[in-house]
Amino acid sequence: MDDISTGILFALLACLIVISGYFSGSETGMMALNRYRLKHLSNSGHKGARRVEKLLDRPDRLIGLILIGNNLVNILASAIATILGMRLYGDIGVAIATGALTLVILVFAEVTPKTLAALYPERVSYASSVLLSLLMKVLSPLVILVNFITNGFIRLLGVKASHGDEDHLSSEELRTVVNEAGSLIPRRHQDMLVSILDLENVTVNDIMVPRNEITGIDINDDWKSIVRQLTHSPHGRVVLYRDQIDEAVGMLRLREAYRLMLEKNQFTKEQLLRAADEVYFIPEGTPLNVQLLKFQRKKQRIGLIVDEYGDIIGLVTLEDILEEIVGEFTTSIAPSLSEEIIPQGDGSFLIEGSANIRDINKGLKWKLPTDGPRTLNGLILEHLEDIPESHLSVQVSGHPMEIVELEENRIKLVKVFPKLKQAS
Repeated sequence: MDDISTGILFALLACLIVISGYFSGSETGMMALNRYRLKHLSNSGHKGARRVEKLLDRPDRLIGLILIGNNLVNILASAIATILGMRLYGDIGVAIATGALTLVILVFAEVTPKTLAALYPERVSYASSVLLSLLMKVLSPLVILVNFITNGFIRLLGVKASHGDEDHLSSEELRTVVNEAGSLIPRRHQDMLVSILDLENVTVNDIMVPRNEITGIDINDDWKSIVRQLTHSPHGRVVLYRDQIDEAVGMLRLREAYRLMLEKNQFTKEQLLRAADEVYFIPEGTPLNVQLLKFQRKKQRIGLIVDEYGDIIGLVTLEDILEEIVGEFTTSIAPSLSEEIIPQGDGSFLIEGSANIRDINKGLKWKLPTDGPRTLNGLILEHLEDIPESHLSVQVSGHPMEIVELEENRIKLVKVFPKLKQAS
């Protein structure tokens, strides 16, 4: 290089630093891309996204190509800088060139391009993919050779090199993605998506109408009483049973009963039983996501939950499961949250003892424990380890509670205050 002028060497060194910055920025941009947005754009026909996706199919080869190019450029730049240092400063110029080139490469070929690429990964990667795709074709033999050697060395270390798709998300990771979507997904839609993911963690026991609140018709009652119950029922379907709810014999659609009343001059119990659908039983502890699919496959909308002994412990409807996703409807069998929780002027809430703890937590943004009893009544009784004989005040999970009304062996109404703040 003795015949090359100093000016040309400086120009060549500047070009090499720019090329080094291109390789460094390309590497960071490619690795910082959102893979799911990339796949979406690729499927939408975006040419740059398709080029990048093809390069990222084999990330080991892409990194190998970038590092080969970057190292060749940096080594050549080092050689030129050494020559320039010796020309300008003699033997001490080697040290000067090394220090100066290190600083220049760090600032202009590493930190700056990588920072820009991290901030704008799509712009950088889509633009750089044009040249990288061309270089991959030209240098593929060298890239394959380098990857063969490095992969062999990795295997010697006991590490298995895999090129499989590792972009799968767990439900927890997907929940984080949804919550971090910000304005890209409306808040209401985010809540619905998270609720769908939560279905696998909630069972039918958590949302069921408990046994003591199931309304039905005892077909052993006199006929006038049965007709009166049919005409005054607030629900679209009722359970038919003999003497007690465990002896359920059918699930009657009131619309069908009304039709028979209009068509038949003599509407009888036998016709009523024939009009009823077969009872659909659900094992306790069934996750909601599983039960939702079972309702769909069996074309059912309502079922009775039974325990391991075959006893009926509650009732759940398709609507109850959908409410877990989209929020409360107005036609639910169970009382609405607004009926069970009444805000008071002092900041407290009057809450029905039968209110579901999960519903209380969702409605008031509280964190009452849900790993034990499912109702507020059960939570307080578990805390007291006894059935209170008179009104008293307790503190459960940091919430002051005052028992307002008792009914037989259960707490009917409780005044609950927000959680006490811890003194700092």
